[in-house]
Amino acid sequence: MAKQLDLNRVEMPKQDPKERIKNFNEVALGYTEEMAIREASRCLLCKNPLCVKGCPAEVKIPEFIALIKEGKFVEASKKIKETNALPAICGRVCPQEEQCELTCVLNKKGAPIAIGRLERFVADYEASLGIVEKPEIASKSGKRVAVVGSGPAGLTVAADLAIMGHEVVVFEALHKPGGVLVYGIPEFRLPKVIVEREVKYIESLGVKFECNVVVGRTVTVDELMEKEGFDAVFIGVGAGAPIFMGIPGETLKGVYSANEFLTRNNLMKAYLFPNYDTPIKVGKRVAVIGGGNVAMDAVRTALRLGAEEAHIIYRRTRAEMPARAEEIENAEEEGVIFNFLVNPVEIIGDENGWVKGMKLIRMELGEPDSSGRRRPVPVPGSEFIMEVDTVIVAIGTQANPVIQKTTPGLETNKWGYIVADPETCKTSKKGVFAGGDIIRGAATVILAVGDAKKAARAIDRYLKTGEW
Repeated sequence: MAKQLDLNRVEMPKQDPKERIKNFNEVALGYTEEMAIREASRCLLCKNPLCVKGCPAEVKIPEFIALIKEGKFVEASKKIKETNALPAICGRVCPQEEQCELTCVLNKKGAPIAIGRLERFVADYEASLGIVEKPEIASKSGKRVAVVGSGPAGLTVAADLAIMGHEVVVFEALHKPGGVLVYGIPEFRLPKVIVEREVKYIESLGVKFECNVVVGRTVTVDELMEKEGFDAVFIGVGAGAPIFMGIPGETLKGVYSANEFLTRNNLMKAYLFPNYDTPIKVGKRVAVIGGGNVAMDAVRTALRLGAEEAHIIYRRTRAEMPARAEEIENAEEEGVIFNFLVNPVEIIGDENGWVKGMKLIRMELGEPDSSGRRRPVPVPGSEFIMEVDTVIVAIGTQANPVIQKTTPGLETNKWGYIVADPETCKTSKKGVFAGGDIIRGAATVILAVGDAKKAARAIDRYLKTGEW
């Protein structure tokens, strides 16, 4: 008799919302062994797995899930690491619902396999045993590669190139490796200890990290190649410069870019003030402008820092929000107040230059724009004042121009991003490759990982053949 198809995924336990808004501990608690086997047992192990085609990191999904089914958790982790050096990170922060899980055939009738949760489970299981399974490393090539930036693209390209036998040095501007993984994503979504664990694994492959090096200031790309003797350079610096709205009042005290707010809190440990000397002022009523994952991170952080009310200000409706569904649900559970179809036109200050309110205008949705979402249109005469004492602007980021301006011959587009071939990540400058947000604009961790995998193969070819 054929086995009954289970269309419901095994839910992952979470911290209670009333408790978690008082701490920065991880919200999702992960699967138990029994839960992981039960969820893996739902997988049909398709002969032509569409999930793999939906994974930029090229993870052998049915193969690692089959190993979980058999209780071979360490082997499953090793299988993932054949193509993805960051399983504990990707299992937590990748938008699987738009990638591998979207193409899962179970989607047609029920819930897709919880691929991300299973990936996270095996990575954490392996770490809990203190085991570090490493792929076979090729013999030394004698070639040296400089990787600029230690975010998801930089970490992935470094790991892949080290496995291919090349000497790799990663240069990071901040005082800790991890890039956006440590400065941008809060502890409750991606604990720093997880990032440190993945960085240590990449170090175990032979990769060296040099922090507090601002390429373009401390040393240029040309100097890395001509004076430091690197045969190739990969630029994976992300898109970390904030974007503001250009409305009156944005220079008032109490107005932050989401980048500054999250960096102070995540990397500089403002949430542990005064033990760490990084003050961050969060008033009683906080408004975060934006509807993406960064906006959710900022508003949920504000709650944990003691805000009595934390608001999202978004010019479209919930249906158009780009944030992951589970992040929106988590924010709702925690008491975040969502204000849809409103847009700020002015931030209002008091006599001492501190924020005291925001003038908003109501919006209605018109025809779809280039993103496919309906364009928000202001409703004339609908302005009103909202009392707030902290404003966080989370409407996107842009490229920091420091490398582009100090690297002659490096082509950029009209937005200041580096132009690179989408299949090889080659730039206009010989020996220089780039991937992740610095070529795409603000995107996801997994797309940066995907770029890095293509770049690693292209760099390896270039180092072996010299052909450009």
